[in-house]
Amino acid sequence: MEWQPEPQGLNELLNLLRDAIRPNNRDQALVHERLASFNEIPEYNSYLVHVLVTMTEEDNYTRAIAGLTLKNNLLNNFNRTPLTVLDHVKHISLRSLNSPDLDLTVRKTIGSVITAIVVRGQVINWPQALRVLVETLDSSNPLAVEMALDTLQKICEDNAKDLNEATLDNDNTPVLDFIIPRLIPFNSNPNSRLRVLAISATNHFVQLKSASILTNMTAYLESLFLIATDENTEVRQEVCRSFVMLLDNFTESLLPYLDQLIEYMIFCNQSQNTKVALEACDFWHQFSRLDSIHSHLVPFLPKVIPVILNSLIYTEEDLLMFGGGDEQEDLHPRFNSRFRSSRHHRQYESSDEDNDEEDDQEDDEFFSEWTLRKFSATSLEALTSTFKSQVTDILLPLLNHALFSQDWRVVESGILALGAAAEGGIDEISPHLPDMIPFLITNLSNTNAHVRYITCWTVSRFSGWIVGQCGNSEHGRTQFYEPVLRQLLKRILDRSRRVQEAACSAFSTLEEQATEQELVPYLPVILNHLTRALRLYRNKNLRLLYDTIGTLAESVGSSLNEPACIAVLMPPLISRWNGLQDTDSDLFPLLGCLTDIATSLGIGFLPFTEPVFTRCVMLVSTTLQSTVADDDYDDFDELDDEFIVVPLDLLSGIVQGLGNTVEPFVKQSTLLPLLAACAHYDSRYEVLQPTYALIGDLAKACFGALDPYLENIMPELIRQLENDDPAYKSVRNNAIWAIGEISIRWPKEKMEVYVEQILGSLIPLIHPQSQSIELQENAVNTIGRLGINTPEIAAHFLPHFNRAWLYRSRVMRENDEKDSAFQGFCKIVRLYPHALNEVAIRMLLDTIGQWQNPSEALKLLFEQVTSGYRGLLTEAQWNQVAPYLMNNNNNAPAVQ
Repeated sequence: MEWQPEPQGLNELLNLLRDAIRPNNRDQALVHERLASFNEIPEYNSYLVHVLVTMTEEDNYTRAIAGLTLKNNLLNNFNRTPLTVLDHVKHISLRSLNSPDLDLTVRKTIGSVITAIVVRGQVINWPQALRVLVETLDSSNPLAVEMALDTLQKICEDNAKDLNEATLDNDNTPVLDFIIPRLIPFNSNPNSRLRVLAISATNHFVQLKSASILTNMTAYLESLFLIATDENTEVRQEVCRSFVMLLDNFTESLLPYLDQLIEYMIFCNQSQNTKVALEACDFWHQFSRLDSIHSHLVPFLPKVIPVILNSLIYTEEDLLMFGGGDEQEDLHPRFNSRFRSSRHHRQYESSDEDNDEEDDQEDDEFFSEWTLRKFSATSLEALTSTFKSQVTDILLPLLNHALFSQDWRVVESGILALGAAAEGGIDEISPHLPDMIPFLITNLSNTNAHVRYITCWTVSRFSGWIVGQCGNSEHGRTQFYEPVLRQLLKRILDRSRRVQEAACSAFSTLEEQATEQELVPYLPVILNHLTRALRLYRNKNLRLLYDTIGTLAESVGSSLNEPACIAVLMPPLISRWNGLQDTDSDLFPLLGCLTDIATSLGIGFLPFTEPVFTRCVMLVSTTLQSTVADDDYDDFDELDDEFIVVPLDLLSGIVQGLGNTVEPFVKQSTLLPLLAACAHYDSRYEVLQPTYALIGDLAKACFGALDPYLENIMPELIRQLENDDPAYKSVRNNAIWAIGEISIRWPKEKMEVYVEQILGSLIPLIHPQSQSIELQENAVNTIGRLGINTPEIAAHFLPHFNRAWLYRSRVMRENDEKDSAFQGFCKIVRLYPHALNEVAIRMLLDTIGQWQNPSEALKLLFEQVTSGYRGLLTEAQWNQVAPYLMNNNNNAPAVQ
């Protein structure tokens, strides 16, 4: 006998479901809480499926809410659902296909329930569902067919990988060999809704390169070509999407049709329906990635490039996003990351959504969604990078026409196209830049904000060339570099928020390309404009401005440490600092900016150190204390990383800048106990990375203050040496480096306890199978440095690492760390010279001979090692290795 609900319980549930859909019900939270409590009733899901499927007299919205609740219950509590209840839900859901409900929402909701069971329970555990759904495709009831196909599409979307691997019954026939042939005929069904569902379902397996697609490829391609010009735009959109996926995943199968397909995509790319055009435009981007078929596209480029160029022009719909095509000036700055440099700038999340609500309404198309303009610009960039002059030879004459159009939209699209082509076609475009850059400089002052905005970005794409003109001639400096610099600074103070953001990002890119030589002469005027912007900007654009100032500090370095510069720059920054609460996330980008400034100013930051240092320590302390005090605290899992990470980064900048002058601030604070606490939380790599970096910085700057805490910290550093989790890569690097800094300063009797364990972990890292160059170089330096104070212990390991160590060290640039590492290595070699065979001795002498600027201590050790081998080797042996020492510069030690 089939299960029946208990009337009282059913009525109580129905009342709750009715309350849940009342828009003016003020007790929604209580309603949902009571609904959630029903999960304690074993047969709750049976009640829900009863309301959804069988209670046809009930309001359809109430039934749909019951179904959505059932779906979520199955997804979230599948393994806790009693098998008898699950079987009942399966039975009732599938039975509904025999007489599908008249309401579309109810039908879709039942399909979602079936999908949830297949996803959580896997196809193999409910093969009947697929069999019934596919068989229902042959039903004479159109509602049943649509419901079955819609459900299949959902299952394909949510469970494609499982379906692709599943087999039918016991004969190992792939499930898709049963499904795909039944879907393909629907590509030409009279009902456009069914055509869309069938293509969409199949596309999920094209992405997986399913063997079943390949088996049915001929029939599938024929069905797509039959509807290639379908009158329904949604169908054409799916057809274009399918062809793009097929090109990417089944390239060989499309080769016979490529010319026909290219012509079709050119046609679709010009569609008045932007969604169809957008899908077609992606075809060119995918094509550029496939080296083997590039030659097929070359004859069509004269057709493709003008179509893409035309797609860059703002449509009326685009302009409605900004309130029309007229100039919309606004004194309030705004921010997005459209133009931010990918290799330097930090990203910060905003928490002031309420304050920026009006700003967000103007978010440009590059961030709100993938528009046709963005796809077109991306495709043009990809094609230029791939085909170089074959594209630029077509593009540049077209741009010459566009850039001098009377329509500002055409001019703007031409400037965008020039910027999109910049990276991939710089060599081809460079000869034309002496004419183009003055044009761009002029348009940085265009009366239209859209044009100024995109010109800032395009100018940034040629920053390398512009900066390079400074070194070529005085003419290059005055005609190109200085006018760009001047105009970008003006645009930073533009009345349009969108232009401000573009100018800040463009100027940051210019700063990254430039050196002190190009920036320092202009520091007064740069700082004047940036600090004026500091007083003008607010909210999101202000964060971008902080990045621009930080990039400047990083680029000019110690040249910023001039009284005049400090007097202009620091007061507005400190004013902002004082105006922010400790809980305000706007503090993070300011802290990041001050990190770069503190590092650059060095001792010049001393007057600002006390309040900044104290507040950073307090932020870390408060965050740790509040986390530990939290009842839900569990091994830092709920830690708000940024309130620790960003202050620690700034403290590192201060320590690096001030050197040993920082020691009083460290001793008077609770920083070191906090670092010891942070070092123990290995579940938070975000915290460990800056913690270990700061430990290393403190070891260099004020080792005496750090010393009492090292016995607690060192085991944690060593534990990370063998952590090969990719997420912990920077943590591992910083731990290796910090150990190296500690090893050259810690007394022998304290350090020797750890040396064997450290070497055991580091030696494997310098062998060829280790892939990270940075990791290898840090390991090389630390291994060598262990020989400074503990050479006796390290000497026992010398046979296991000497050749790999010498091989890796040869390509490392000379600096203080490499110098000290070689000092330690030489001390080890003096104790155990026989560990080096003839090949290793040659490598060592060759390195000694080529060293350009060894320290006095290293020079002495080089002489001792060289003399040692001269006395140890026979005359014949010495004559074999000596030439490696003598093919050198004048810094090689003299050997009698």
